[in-house]
Amino acid sequence: MRQNIVLTGMVLQVMPMGEYDKRITVLTKERGKITAFARGARRPVSQLLAATSPFSFGEFEFFEGRSTYNLAKASVANYFRELSEDPVKACYGFYFLEVADFYAQENSEEKELLKLLYQTLRALGKGTLDARLVRRVYELRVLLAEGEYPNFFSCQNCGETDGLACFSVRRHGMLCGHCTKETDGIPLDGSTLYTLQYIFSAELTKLYTFTVSDHVLDLMERITDRIYADQVSHSFRSLEILKTIAG
Repeated sequence: MRQNIVLTGMVLQVMPMGEYDKRITVLTKERGKITAFARGARRPVSQLLAATSPFSFGEFEFFEGRSTYNLAKASVANYFRELSEDPVKACYGFYFLEVADFYAQENSEEKELLKLLYQTLRALGKGTLDARLVRRVYELRVLLAEGEYPNFFSCQNCGETDGLACFSVRRHGMLCGHCTKETDGIPLDGSTLYTLQYIFSAELTKLYTFTVSDHVLDLMERITDRIYADQVSHSFRSLEILKTIAG
């Protein structure tokens, strides 16, 4: 006889089903991305109404059927209501959810990705950092969580760790001054390189504890856009909306 399972996670996506039900996608720490049905969750009196909204984070109890999950109950620790109160923050937040949905795998542990998403939404909600910086830090760090990150710590050609001068999209990492011969490389100053190295090495709880100059942020945006254009073959719908709203 199958028993209910309790998983820690965050609701990434919600779809209406029939007149009163919902189908939800949840990023869980223990089993990665799962899809579940929430019966009656669209009824105004349903105890699952708020818990099955995007951004809801907490413990979800599911009945595991042969091929589907059904949500039995939920205990929400954070609704991230501050995001829904600000249209621009909401757009950033939905983009972060879509990125997590894209990278998350089913039937795999996604502890790091879930923790990264949670810390990112907290930083976005607090509003102490520029939302553009939060976005770029998240976009880069999610690559580390998924094992697809570029090398910002040594030269991709000779392995030298000093004198790093240029980021090569084609080589997927840094080149030192002696090995820089590419015309498509992006020259980096010391402040930008240090920032990128910090993003890929800092503990998640300390990831959103710094600010940068406009110059560094501009370079971060340029590099991140080039990386995603080169290795992420996906068009994020929420990003197009974000660009329209936030510019």
